[in-house]
Amino acid sequence: MSLRVSNTLTGETEPFEPRDPDSVLLYYCGLTVSDLPHLGHARAWVHVDAMHRWLDWLGYDVRHVENFTDVNEKIVARVGEVGESEEGVAHEMIDRTLTAMRSLGLLRAEVYPRVSEHVPEIISLIERLVERGYAYESEGSVYFDVTAFEGYGKLSNQNVEELEAQDEEGGEKRHPADFALWKAGGVSPEALSDHVSDLPASPPSGRTWDSPWGEGRPGWHIECSAMSMTHLGETIDLHVGGQDLVFPHHENEIAQSEAATGEEFARYWLHVRLLETDGEKMSSSLGNFFTVEDAVERFGTDVLRMFLLSTSYSSRQTYSEAALSEAAERWERLSRAYDRAVELADGPDARTKVEDRELRETVERARETFVSGMNDDFNTREALAAVLSVASAVNRHADGDGPYDYRGLARAIETVEEFGGSVLGFSLGAESGGSVELAEELVGLVVSLREEERAAGAYDRADALREDLERLGVSIEDGTDGPTYRLPE
Repeated sequence: MSLRVSNTLTGETEPFEPRDPDSVLLYYCGLTVSDLPHLGHARAWVHVDAMHRWLDWLGYDVRHVENFTDVNEKIVARVGEVGESEEGVAHEMIDRTLTAMRSLGLLRAEVYPRVSEHVPEIISLIERLVERGYAYESEGSVYFDVTAFEGYGKLSNQNVEELEAQDEEGGEKRHPADFALWKAGGVSPEALSDHVSDLPASPPSGRTWDSPWGEGRPGWHIECSAMSMTHLGETIDLHVGGQDLVFPHHENEIAQSEAATGEEFARYWLHVRLLETDGEKMSSSLGNFFTVEDAVERFGTDVLRMFLLSTSYSSRQTYSEAALSEAAERWERLSRAYDRAVELADGPDARTKVEDRELRETVERARETFVSGMNDDFNTREALAAVLSVASAVNRHADGDGPYDYRGLARAIETVEEFGGSVLGFSLGAESGGSVELAEELVGLVVSLREEERAAGAYDRADALREDLERLGVSIEDGTDGPTYRLPE
């Protein structure tokens, strides 16, 4: 089965066929760096990382570009709080964002372009749109004329005449849905008031640049088109972003890019569903977020990847302590099974003439299921279940009295390293570098999950969790005031 992806543009799951059969051009809409990245951002990052890794495994040369939006009124609103200028705020937030990316074990993108570095390309692209009759100047600002582009609305399935005004400040627009490509002047106090409760007497206005239409700043949507074209060319294979960007951001990217070049902008559009908490999307603006920094410190990289990959990118996912507890238990089970397999395979009781048919068949089925799952629109849930089935088979084999099946164990190790490590990005066999406090947090999460299972009457499940902890050397005692546990010395 070859790779198939769910294309938002067509509404269909289609065979993935890049323009160049040997390479993939992938653009991911990165962050507006006005705040620290949170688990909602991490969800998209980790899934894009899994896509990148799977495309690598399939043999493609992946050219992955992810931008930083470092010119925005939200960033200007943090001046005086995070930094002394728009540039200062962006510098601090990009630094901490890159640190968060590395802490999640993400593959590096080919480049991380910034808006401030690409203003000449943005101006040039706007000039092309004006020359071709798709954009017009009004009072020093430049707007895209949505009525001039025949395909406007094709990504979000909307009719131009039914669209309401897009939220843009500046001059007069010909149509309410026209959107700004260039904004005259700096950020106005009115625009800042949407992000700051108490404006200072002399509010910051952010950076401006000279242009054919006067001093100003680029609009939000034009930035990604210019950066993508600069580094990947006029047509890319795979454009990925959050579900909330379908309209207006990605719709506008398509319109301005294809109007300027006459070429298809992106062949496949994939959108990551948002992480939810208490029934709402996790976001900085709602204040219901858990930063990546805090999450990594509390749970560790592998537990977070286990949690985030347990739901496919196109499905809803909800943050909860119970879900993180379950992810911690799954990671311990996988990590422990891998370590046991390595220990047995490298030990004196692993034999060449011993055959555990169940172990070998489970591993081969898991390999087939993993490949099928990842080729089915990057279904990490199914792929992860396949890797965990190998862990279960290893544990069953290792619980025997020996001698042990060397070939079966070696194939299991190879499979977990190849798919769990290289594709899903887990740090198998590596020293975690975690503290005692982190270990206590993880064990506490598993103990809490065990109590929930007991309260629900799922005693077999609760017993299995206890057995998993005891294999790790964690002793549990159930008392009248609840369970207590002791970590190994």
